[in-house]
Amino acid sequence: MQRGRKILLWAVLAFVVYAIVTSPAQAAGMARDGGSILADGARGVGQFFDALLRS
Repeated sequence: MQRGRKILLWAVLAFVVYAIVTSPAQAAGMARDGGSILADGARGVGQFFDALLRS
């Protein structure tokens, strides 16, 4: 089982590197969008706890 995970991890890593090399602009856009999603999620959690503590 452990060996299968290691092979899968290397395959995913190779695909990511391939995607970045073949189309760096699109990969940068996807990374930017992913960062925006994470930032929005963190902001939402912060607003939730802020509203919770103000009640």
